[in-house]
Amino acid sequence: MKGLVIASALTLVGSCATTRYSTKIENIKNNIQLADSVTVMRYANTITAKELKTHLYTYASNAFEGRKTGEPGLKKAAQFLKTYYQSQNIPSPIKDSIYYQSISKDYLPNNIKSTENVLAFIKGAEKPNEVVIISAHLDHLGIENNQIFNGADDNGSGTTALMEMAQAFQLAANDGILPKRSILFLHVTGEELGLYGSRYYIENPIFDLDNTIANLNIDMIGRVDEKHQANPNYIYLIGADRISKELHFISEKVNNTYFNLDLDYTYNDENDHNRYYFRSDHYKFALHNIPVIFYFNGEHQDYHEATDTPDKIEYELLAKRAQLIFITAWHLANKEHDLIHNDDM
Repeated sequence: MKGLVIASALTLVGSCATTRYSTKIENIKNNIQLADSVTVMRYANTITAKELKTHLYTYASNAFEGRKTGEPGLKKAAQFLKTYYQSQNIPSPIKDSIYYQSISKDYLPNNIKSTENVLAFIKGAEKPNEVVIISAHLDHLGIENNQIFNGADDNGSGTTALMEMAQAFQLAANDGILPKRSILFLHVTGEELGLYGSRYYIENPIFDLDNTIANLNIDMIGRVDEKHQANPNYIYLIGADRISKELHFISEKVNNTYFNLDLDYTYNDENDHNRYYFRSDHYKFALHNIPVIFYFNGEHQDYHEATDTPDKIEYELLAKRAQLIFITAWHLANKEHDLIHNDDM
């Protein structure tokens, strides 16, 4: 009888703990408010398929020679991004005008020349030292066997999406609508070599990592994989719930409110054999307990091939995916409190 009483008590304690956790989850969901929906959509709509196409046909052209880290083609790509941000009056977070975070060849693998991350930002109006980082790698594979690997999807799509999002935030700022927190547009180098640019940023952050609210990382969002040929209105999300379930719920609410994309979490499975969670630049932020979302369209037959060219990009879909990320960043930058981490629940 005594054993039965003890077992019953333990069951009751476990049940109460589960109830408390589920109540916290419901409270987090219920407290998510998406304000300024008309305003945010007005600026999201400035992210257009036409402008993305214009940018991408330049960025993934032969002139940039496949954008291999340390090579002249990537230098041209970095200059292209710097010139763009200057033309939009979007400053750098490094003394307003230094858009490059230089990385010495000594930091990189053998025979790789020096390179640079490219950074631009919108300064927050209320909490300027807190930051939401939107990232995309700017490098690709370069030239192999006399073939130029243009990398239109990988990662010209993410790079040009970042450019358009930065412009949209700046247009809002020009109208006097500033985010509460700063927003950093981070183009990282050396991803194809092993996440060198993001690792360098983490080791030499421009904003204190403790004040980095989240990283939204974009790597290939311009195509449709084989699984979704019949329903291309999708995007894979990886990592959103691993550090902050609140981030996951905000992401879902943004999508359900504005877009109704099919958010596919297949590759968020911790047992996924592809291990995508560990393979793009968000992972370096996640290692420092910074909540992340990795946006990805999945692999396709042109992945890491010379045939990954701008004519194969789905530009309307690219624009819609970029708008989803833009609005998610908008709400993160303007939410009242910091994200709740899973460890604090």
